[in-house]
This record gives sequence, C-alpha cells and structure tokens, in this order.
Amino acid sequence: MNLRLWLRDRRLPAATIAIALAAGVAQLLLWWFGPAPKASDFVGPPRSSYTLTDARMTEFNAAGQPGFHLQSPHLERREGDDSLYLNAPTFQLPAHQAGVPDWQGQSLYGWVNKDGSLLKLQGPVEMHREAFDDTPATRIQTADVTAWPKQNRLETAAPAQMVQGGTRISGIGMRADLNDKHLELLDDVHATFPPRQR
Repeated sequence: MNLRLWLRDRRLPAATIAIALAAGVAQLLLWWFGPAPKASDFVGPPRSSYTLTDARMTEFNAAGQPGFHLQSPHLERREGDDSLYLNAPTFQLPAHQAGVPDWQGQSLYGWVNKDGSLLKLQGPVEMHREAFDDTPATRIQTADVTAWPKQNRLETAAPAQMVQGGTRISGIGMRADLNDKHLELLDDVHATFPPRQR
C-alpha cells in the first residue's frame, strides 16, 4: 500500500498527530533555549495583605523631615500589590513656607502607589487653608484629583471651584502647584473679584 494514499484516507488523524508533535517539539525547544526563570530579588518574608482601622501615615522627605500626612478610618493593602486603598481619607499637604498654614483636605476614597509618589483622591474632594497675613482663608471644591505629594502638585479634569475671601473662581479641569501658589483652570472659567479695599 502506498503511504501517500494511506495518509490521504486518514487526513484528519494524521494532521492532528503532526500538529501535536510540532507543538511538543516547539515546547521542548523553548525549555531548552529559553531564558532561565528570573530569581526573586525580594529579601525577607513575603508581605501579606492587611487591613488597618484609624490609620495614620506620614511621608518623610529625603532630609528626614515630615511632609505629607494622611489619615483614614479604613486602609487596605492587598496581597501582591504594595499600593494602599483608603476609605474617607483626610490629608495635609505642607506649605513648606514659614507662616503659611498647611492645606487640609478630605475625599470619599483614596489610593496611594507603592512609593508614595502618587495619590488618587476619588469622589468629591474638598481642600482648605486657614487665613494668614493679609490672605483670606481659601477653599477648593472639586472631584477625582490626582496628586503628587512629594512635589505638592495636583490636577483634575472635573469641575473645580476656588473661594478665597470674596474672590470666586470656577472652571472645568484644574492644575495646581501648591509650592508657588499657582492655580490653572483649563476650560469654561468664570471668576468674581471684589473691589480692592483702600
């Protein structure tokens, strides 16, 4: 009997066997020539997930001085992820200037990345700073803020409103640098400035 005729009559089983053999050979070659598995560079016991109640955190700068403060009645760290998930967080962003009070704030939810360089404040966000010198108290109301606490910067695409004494400024989308007191509203900006007192 001719091999070609035999294979023609049994095409499907022959093709299935050929594909299975090819896949097996490919897997063997991959194991043989592929890179070695990466060794874990983590030293110490693996970190587990945990939940804290009434948690308080302080982030320190490179000079060892306290910077960003965060409190939350409920904080979670999930296994395999070094970021933190927060319920109803309150926070303080330092002014880094003598005589200037810190910014105080709160939001509905929060998230902090592994190294503390990125903070996401979700839901309604309110921030305020007490009056100082001839600057009246300031309040900012917005939502869904992304903040970089180590740089004292924040931004949002949501509507934002700032009230400082009699001055009211509102718009959609905001960027702020709290170090140099720079506030930028991106769209649909409306402002009311009271007359200056002499």
